[in-house]
Amino acid sequence: MQQRKKPFLADSKFLKYKGFTVCDEADNGIQLWYLPFEKEAEMPSFKECAKHPHIDENGYVLYYTNQCPFNAKYVPVLEETAKKNGIAFNAVKIDCRENAQNAPTPITTYALFCDGEYVTNEQMNDKKFLKLVNG
Repeated sequence: MQQRKKPFLADSKFLKYKGFTVCDEADNGIQLWYLPFEKEAEMPSFKECAKHPHIDENGYVLYYTNQCPFNAKYVPVLEETAKKNGIAFNAVKIDCRENAQNAPTPITTYALFCDGEYVTNEQMNDKKFLKLVNG
């Protein structure tokens, strides 16, 4: 099934054209693509915690890294927006390899959850966040 390209991720048509193939897929539709250097190469896979994105925390929880330089600007904006509007919000900065490898998401650059469920990897400003919250 051909999926719509997710924000900030490579286009699957381009990856396929370059010889990559899908070797794993998370429950939220995020695919892991690989290009083996040898035919016998072992296929990579997501860890179970990333393959099934879910957390046991209510409210909005954002997992993020410094991989995207805009996070330094927009994460504090979301924290302040949530605080001003009485929205439960927790930002979790992933700051080491171990935390990234054990994150509850296959995308550690930016992953927003709401009441335990994965919502998006699309970076948000205050207006987008409030639109999401208010439906």
